[in-house]
Amino acid sequence: MYLTGGMDSYAQLITVLVVFVVVLAIAAVVTKYIARYQKTQSSGSNIELLETVQIAAGKYIQLIRLGDTYAAIAVCKDTVTMLCQVPEEQIARRNEAGEPGVRFRELMDSMLHRESPTQRQGNALQKPEGEQTDGFDR
Repeated sequence: MYLTGGMDSYAQLITVLVVFVVVLAIAAVVTKYIARYQKTQSSGSNIELLETVQIAAGKYIQLIRLGDTYAAIAVCKDTVTMLCQVPEEQIARRNEAGEPGVRFRELMDSMLHRESPTQRQGNALQKPEGEQTDGFDR
């Protein structure tokens, strides 16, 4: 009797985990679909936001494209001010991922191949060969 109850619990746990994974997969697919739909809705327009940088709380500098003209604007809580026009040659375009030439895999590889904090401390305590000391670092 006790063994059957335990098996029931495991079956329920596995069922809940499978349902959870299915819900996550559906959410991911729907999110990608909505993002693609919104991108196609805004594409082909004459106005495009290229980049935004926050300079203070509630204050931003944005680089925008209006037709064939590029401009830098300051966006505050109640105002929008044109700062200057930017020549097209000075614009560094990003790729689809958002960063200029940086891929997620390369970013993860660089993060995973870092030294651990203990290795860094050990390397910091070692002196390069031939370095002169004043005798106070013992």
